[in-house]
Amino acid sequence: MMILIIYIVIFALAFFVVRYGVKKLVHSAEDFTSLKTVTFGDESAVRPDRWASVISVITIFLLWGAFTGSKWAPVHAPGPFVGDTVLTYTLEDAEGNRDDAQVMVRVFSHGENPPAPEVEPGDGFARNDAVLISAGRSKTIIFDKNDDAKRKDGARLVAIDGKPIGPDTVVNVEAGRVALTDKGAISLTPPQGLQMEPIWLPPPETVVERFWEVSKEGYQNFTLWEHLFWSLFRVIVGFALGAAVGIPLGYAMGLSNWFRGWFDPIVEFMRPVPPLALIPLVIIWAGIGESGKIILLFLAALWIMTIAARAGVSGVNISKVHAAYSLGASKWQLMRHVIVPNSLPEIFTGARVAMGVCWGTVVAAELVAAEKGAGMMIMVASRFQLTDIVIMGIILIGIIGYGIDILMRMAERYLVPWKGRS
Repeated sequence: MMILIIYIVIFALAFFVVRYGVKKLVHSAEDFTSLKTVTFGDESAVRPDRWASVISVITIFLLWGAFTGSKWAPVHAPGPFVGDTVLTYTLEDAEGNRDDAQVMVRVFSHGENPPAPEVEPGDGFARNDAVLISAGRSKTIIFDKNDDAKRKDGARLVAIDGKPIGPDTVVNVEAGRVALTDKGAISLTPPQGLQMEPIWLPPPETVVERFWEVSKEGYQNFTLWEHLFWSLFRVIVGFALGAAVGIPLGYAMGLSNWFRGWFDPIVEFMRPVPPLALIPLVIIWAGIGESGKIILLFLAALWIMTIAARAGVSGVNISKVHAAYSLGASKWQLMRHVIVPNSLPEIFTGARVAMGVCWGTVVAAELVAAEKGAGMMIMVASRFQLTDIVIMGIILIGIIGYGIDILMRMAERYLVPWKGRS
């Protein structure tokens, strides 16, 4: 919640600073979009604000670094407590006598192996002790292991730092959060701070170091580039097959009542079914080989491309069709010069969506007995809690997917320059 609030605040501040500060000082270019008199509601007049893109990426990086204690971040969120502290507990024996003892707590950073602090046991039936706890973790303290009064003999812990405690009580003291286990031992959680543990979210430099390591040494018997190549190959082949079948099918459904009636129930039934739900059927039908993964990605793209092509045909301005017929155009000429050009913007939009879905599905597709692939690398790393490899794989998949999307946008601008201009 804290990260979300900070992100929203940065977004709002950046918007007002750039919109009413920087933009007033920078002369805007006079291109086709800037010369339009009506822009609100016109999708063709909306272009990504590069200032917003740069600030957005920097903000995410800074938040990631600040909440993981990164050496690359200029500011850090409060981290977990590290150092020595003292916990005083009050022990009551079976006869009702009470005695106090101290537990010296040494909280150390992740990866360190410090010695336990030395303490004098004291003279009472409750004896002083010392424990080691990794920062950000909890620890169960068997406080009576060296006490003369044991829990098995009827002794019980009644207070922490002078504050009463019972089986259902949680006490917050200087050493942290204290509760009792079901057997009456002390469960101590030192102050956590706001930073994430490396096992849950490693800092950026750790992910970069892991990237260089895996790129040089490989992972699971294959190089990093082989993993990425096979994921990209599967996605491209699955998407290409889905587009090769889906686009003609969408055109047929948009131009023929019979095709629309025949295939509409099938398409609308399969469209909301997530590709992951089809994995059992794919395994039964195609086995666990390479063909099964391609089929799953093919199905992920097929319905999206079909609906995009159908929507593109249905969205053609009827006045253009009438104009073509009035000029003596045949059906083939109408298809080539009117329907296909005017449906291409919808098809490109569907292709970008389908490619994103395929990238999201490739991780699941490579769960089916894959020996190589970015998804396989991520899933194997997750089993061993190698979060840095998981995040590295996710970032690489995102970068490749974003790169493909940029190429598709460039192709769209080159092949469909009339988009948004009627």
